[in-house]
Amino acid sequence: MTDTPSPAAPRPGRAWIGWLVRLAISAVVLTVIFRLVPIQAVWREARQLSPALWIGGLAAFLVGHAISAAKWRLLIGEGVSYPIALRAHLAGLAANLALPSVAGGDVVRAGLLYKKVRDPARLAAGSVADRLLDTLGLVLIAALGALAAFGASSAGRVDLVLVGGALAVGIAASVLVILLANRLLATQRFQGRIGRLVRSVAAAIAGLAREPRRLATCLILSLVVQTLFICINISFAEAAQIKVPPAAWFFAWASAKIIAIVPVSLGGLGVREGSTAILLKPFGAAPEQVIAIGLVWQTLLYASGLIGLIVQAVWRPSEPTPASAVAGASIEPTS
Repeated sequence: MTDTPSPAAPRPGRAWIGWLVRLAISAVVLTVIFRLVPIQAVWREARQLSPALWIGGLAAFLVGHAISAAKWRLLIGEGVSYPIALRAHLAGLAANLALPSVAGGDVVRAGLLYKKVRDPARLAAGSVADRLLDTLGLVLIAALGALAAFGASSAGRVDLVLVGGALAVGIAASVLVILLANRLLATQRFQGRIGRLVRSVAAAIAGLAREPRRLATCLILSLVVQTLFICINISFAEAAQIKVPPAAWFFAWASAKIIAIVPVSLGGLGVREGSTAILLKPFGAAPEQVIAIGLVWQTLLYASGLIGLIVQAVWRPSEPTPASAVAGASIEPTS
């Protein structure tokens, strides 16, 4: 048994208030969007996509999340089989139907594996690393997309400076986290149950930092998944006759997703679609077309969440030996 406390669940009242606030913000943003762009025009563009294309997009979307589950499993350590990690990952997708941001889904999937992993601290550190690597991947894609889409123009230089600055901040923050983790391991000030928790999480972070190949592999997997998602959007755009260079989609979609990470709306609803439309406008894309594609993409998110709910009800993969039964299993850092 470990001394690490289980993740604290948010108070129901506060959770509902936050959910309602973000729902209201998404509603306001969508209202503004549809005041500027007639909803009839958006619906007309969305109807150009065939059901077969939508089903193919959903299948590719689920393949991407199957890869994401494998990436997450590489980061959280041993003791969990891939089927169990995949089921927990799909539960996170289901949770995103009601929770305000993707971070809420991350908490749900980690909570489902808390009692199954051998090292809960590694689970926490790996889940955070997973989100950071996804964000870093998006920044890299946005930077390369901007470079290819804008070239040497003044607008391109401005965007590259902004994306490069975000990348530098992300790298600096990662380095600071690693240095802080090593500092916490070196100090003896933390005592008792909380002290052991702090030291165990610090040890997990430091351990991940000593596995550059694992981190590089997971970053590559993240780039593959995000590229797959962008290609789905490009295929939707081509069906809707949107004449925009693919590089512009890589830049705009990745940038809009980074913007949508900010927890001010319901899973980025409205914010992502509006941001993508603004970013693609310099390339000649009609706002109603881009918003239509964004809303169709949103239906893939909802459909995958419903599939995640069904999976939780009908599929329970066999579990390996519980972590509590593994002799000598402990989250205590080695000296």
